[in-house]
Amino acid sequence: MTAFLLCHRELQDLTCRLANTLKKYGIQKGDRVAIYMSVSPLSVAAMLACARIGAVHTVVFAGFSAESLAGRIMDSGCKAVITYNQGVRGGRTIELKATVDEAVKNCPSIKHVFVAQRTDNKVHMGDRDIPLEEEMSKADSVCPPESMDSEDVLFMLYTSGSTGKPKGIVHTQAGYLLYAALTHKYVFDYQQGDVFGCVADIGWITGHSYVVYGPLCNGATSVLFESTPVYPDPGRYWEVVQRLKINQFYGAPTAIRLLLNYGEEWVKKYDRSSLRVLGSVGEPINKEAWQWFHQVVGEGRCTLVDTWWQTETGGICIAPRPSEEEAEIVPAMAMRPFFGIVPVLMDENGEVIEGNDVSGALCIAQPWPGMARTIHGDHQRFIDAYFKAYPGYYFTGDGAYRSHEGYYQITGRMDDVINISGHRLGTAEIEDAMADHPEVPETAVVGYPHKIKGEGAFAFIVLKEQTARVDHIKEELKTIVASKIAKYAVPDHILVVKRLPKTRSGKIMRRLLRKVVTEQSSNMGDVTTLDDPSVVKEILDAYQKYKEKNSS
Repeated sequence: MTAFLLCHRELQDLTCRLANTLKKYGIQKGDRVAIYMSVSPLSVAAMLACARIGAVHTVVFAGFSAESLAGRIMDSGCKAVITYNQGVRGGRTIELKATVDEAVKNCPSIKHVFVAQRTDNKVHMGDRDIPLEEEMSKADSVCPPESMDSEDVLFMLYTSGSTGKPKGIVHTQAGYLLYAALTHKYVFDYQQGDVFGCVADIGWITGHSYVVYGPLCNGATSVLFESTPVYPDPGRYWEVVQRLKINQFYGAPTAIRLLLNYGEEWVKKYDRSSLRVLGSVGEPINKEAWQWFHQVVGEGRCTLVDTWWQTETGGICIAPRPSEEEAEIVPAMAMRPFFGIVPVLMDENGEVIEGNDVSGALCIAQPWPGMARTIHGDHQRFIDAYFKAYPGYYFTGDGAYRSHEGYYQITGRMDDVINISGHRLGTAEIEDAMADHPEVPETAVVGYPHKIKGEGAFAFIVLKEQTARVDHIKEELKTIVASKIAKYAVPDHILVVKRLPKTRSGKIMRRLLRKVVTEQSSNMGDVTTLDDPSVVKEILDAYQKYKEKNSS
C-alpha cells in the first residue's frame, strides 16, 4: 500500500515534463492521445499534459479489452498511447502494455506508445515504444500552456449507447471546467483545506470531473484510489478515510452494497470523524444501501448526496445539495436540480407533464455549461440520440418521478442500456460480441435487478442446432464478451431458447424478455404485434426449467 503525497507544484512539474515529452515526439494542439493507465499521479499528469499543450485526451478504462481499446483509438484517430508496463489492482497484476500491443496492431494512426513503469517487471519494447520516465527526466520542467478557445475540445470519453458502437462524447474547455469546479464546490460543500476523496477510476467521467478537473480547479487535495473496496480487506475505504482524514467521500452504490454484506465491524474499526459529506454516483442507490451508508458509515451526522448526472452532462445535474440550510434530504432520491438545470418530464406524445406526483421521460429544458457538444465524427448521431425524441429538449434516456413536494427521483434507463456496477453498457454491444460465435445465430440481452451490481445482464441465445455442447458454448460466449468488451460485461445468466419473441417486422421484443426475468409474466402487456404469441409460453417454460436447475 504505497501512499504518495504530491503537492500542486510537484504535479505541475510532472505535467510540464510529460507535456514537453509529448511535444518532442510531434504531439500538437488538436492531436488525440489515448491514455490507458491505472489511477496514479502520472495518469493524472498525462491528462493535464495533454490539456496543457492543447492535445485532446481520451482515457480508456484499464479494464477494457484490446479490441475495445483499438475501437476507441481508431474512432478517435489517436496519434499516441500513454500506458504503464503493468497495472496493479486488488493484489493482481494487469498486463496493460501487452493489451496495448495487441490493440495497436490494427491502429495505423498510432505513431508512438509512451510506456511508464508501475512495476519493476520488464515488458517487450518495440520500435514505436518510448520509455516515458526516461524521456521525462531529460525534459524541461517549464511548458507554457497553449492558448485555447473556450469551445476548443478538452477531451473525449467513450460511452455506451443502445446501438453496439460506443460513442465518443466531446467536452470543451471553458464550460466543462466551470461546471466541474462549481458542482464540486457546492454539491459537496467543499471548503479550502478539505481532503476530497472520490474513489472512481479516471477511465470514467466521475474520475475526470471529481478526481481531476473539479477538485484541482478549486485547489483541493484530491485522493487517488487505485485498489478495490475489499483489498486487502473490506475495511479498505475506511482505513483510507482515517489515515488521510478525508472530509468528503464519493463512491458507487455497487461498492456500498458489496460492503454492506461484510457487516458493520469493518467500518467501525476506523475513525471516520473527519467525514462531513458522503456522495453516491453512477446509478440510483437503493434505500437499504442509502440507510447503511448514512447511519453506519456517516454515523447519521453526514450529509448524503445521491447525485444524478451522465458522461454527457459533464457534471452533477440533480442532487440534494446545494439547498437552503438544513433543508430535508429524502433517502435514495437525487431531489434538486443544480443551478441553471431545468428538468422537465415528458409523456409519450412529447408533451411536458405538469404538476407533481407524476412520472415521465427526464429531459433538460435549457443548455448548461458542462453539456457535451457533439459525438466525435458523428454530429447527426448526437442530434438523433439526445435531441430528436423531444425537439427543443435534451433527452437523458432516463425515466424519473417528480414527488408531491416537487423532488426528482431517477427510475432508471428507458432504452436498451443497462447499468452494471455503475458502468453503462448497451445491450447491443453484448449481443454483437456474442453474435461472433459460429453456433449462435441470434441473441438478446436484457438487464435484470442484481443484489450487488444494481443490474446484471441476462442473455437469451438461439443455437444453430441441438447440441450436447451447451455448457461449453456458454463458457465460450463468456470468454468472447470478456475479450471483446470487458469482464464486467459478461452476462450472469445465459439461457438457450428455441426462438426469440419478434414482431412481424422482425424486431426482437426485449420488453417481454425483461418481464420473464423480472418474473412479471402475468402482465405481459400488448403482444398483438408478436409474429407468433406462442413463443412467450415457450420461453417461460425454458426459464422455469433453468431456474429450477440452478436452485437445485
